[in-house]
Amino acid sequence: MVFPLEQLCEFNDNIYEITVAASRRAYQMARVNDPEIEANQDKDVCAAAKQLFTHKVNYRIEKEDF
Repeated sequence: MVFPLEQLCEFNDNIYEITVAASRRAYQMARVNDPEIEANQDKDVCAAAKQLFTHKVNYRIEKEDF
């Protein structure tokens, strides 16, 4: 998985969470043939990570009841 290095160095939260969020966002983008991927010729996960780090897309963790 390729993350933008500058944003990754500045990230202070849980790296696992943003990794999972980027993977899920990349899946969404691939399913709808997001034009941002084609326009930038990025890999899906890299484009998704950029969206998360720049707060273009936000994520949240849903807690399950056990």
